[in-house]
Amino acid sequence: MKKILLISDTHDYLDPALIKHINYADEVWHAGDIGSTEISEIVQQLRPFRAVHGNIDGAELRSLFPETLVFDCENLKVLITHVGGYPKNYPSPARSLLLEHRPGLFICGHSHILKVMHDKELNLLYMNPGACGKHGFHQIKTALRFEIEAGEVKNLAVIELGKRSFINS
Repeated sequence: MKKILLISDTHDYLDPALIKHINYADEVWHAGDIGSTEISEIVQQLRPFRAVHGNIDGAELRSLFPETLVFDCENLKVLITHVGGYPKNYPSPARSLLLEHRPGLFICGHSHILKVMHDKELNLLYMNPGACGKHGFHQIKTALRFEIEAGEVKNLAVIELGKRSFINS
């Protein structure tokens, strides 16, 4: 069993309230728009870290983190990319990746909208953890915590980190 903390759209801000959730997790996954190498370095000092770059990430982050990750975790195939849409509304590049790799878990960020749903057509679980940074239009900073065991996602929980700061947003 692996305990996962899923975050996205930090935009160069790591909420101090996330640290206890990072420490609880076995791995931290980031669905893009990290914002700075400092964010990735802080998390990597605490836990194993898997991440994709997002549309706001510059050349340094793009050299460190790919656009797409595909891997197996506890017998579950996982695909992570930043811009992924959502079931019945995947952009063409994301749909092509989904059809090519056939993951059981598809993770994306970008929209700043927390959403978890089963895609019956592609037989996968879709997750977008929303945004846990201060920049964007979201009102509440969010993340997801879950476990993967024997190919299944279990004990999924939404983490609310409070209202987004409107200063410098």
